[in-house]
Parts: sequence; structure tokens; C-alpha cells
Amino acid sequence: MAEAMKIQGRHKSEQGFTLIELMVVMLIIGVLMGIAIPNYISAVKAAKESVLKEDLHVLRGAIDSYTMDKQKAPQSLQDLVDSGYLKSIPVDPMTRASDSWVVNQSDALHSIDQTEPGIDDVHSGDEEPGSDGQPYSTW
Repeated sequence: MAEAMKIQGRHKSEQGFTLIELMVVMLIIGVLMGIAIPNYISAVKAAKESVLKEDLHVLRGAIDSYTMDKQKAPQSLQDLVDSGYLKSIPVDPMTRASDSWVVNQSDALHSIDQTEPGIDDVHSGDEEPGSDGQPYSTW
């Protein structure tokens, strides 16, 4: 009688998952990953764009303040650090380098008191298009 029980049913120690059950679980995991990964990638891109916008705002504000205070535009971003307008040159979140910022130097004077031209704008060094379709280098 005990042998008949062994043949008809499994003992608790012999229970496990069938191949079908494992395949269903793997399918569910795959579907969830297919949904989660694109959302994660777009959230990371949005965060980087937000950091880029803030960094550009801070850099441009520092350039303007330096130009008004010193009556001359900075000749490099390092001038802003040396004069105390920035603690350090921020890292471009798109290129992950602090030396990849593209500066626009102009011969135009922006105030009556300004004596020397120099940097008047800064952009990211990344040419990839942003979420608005414009390259980051034009922001």
C-alpha cells in the first residue's frame, strides 16, 4: 500500500516546479523588464537634461556677474573659478567631462564700462538631440 502511494503522488521533498511554470514566470519577468527598462532610460535622460539646464544657468549667471564686476569678460571658464564665482567647473552631464564645455567668445562689449571682450556664452559639447529635438550644443 505504501508503494502505491509513492507511485501515485509525490512526497513533499520531491515537489518542485514544472518546466511550464518556470517558463510562465520567465515570460512575466521578461514583460516587466520590457516595460521598466525604457521608462528607466527616459527618466535618466530627463534627469541629465535637468542638470544640464541648471549648469548652463549657473555658468551663464557667473559669466554675466564676472563681466559686470570686472568690466571685462572672462577669457576662460577657469577665470570664474579663480575669481570665486564658481567653486569648480561643473561636469557636463551629457559628455561626463568638465573640459567639454563649448564657449562662445565674442568681440562685442555688453556694457558701456566693459573694457575687454571674452566669453559671452557656454554650451554643452554633446551634439546628440535632446528631448525637444534640438542638439544639446544649442541649448
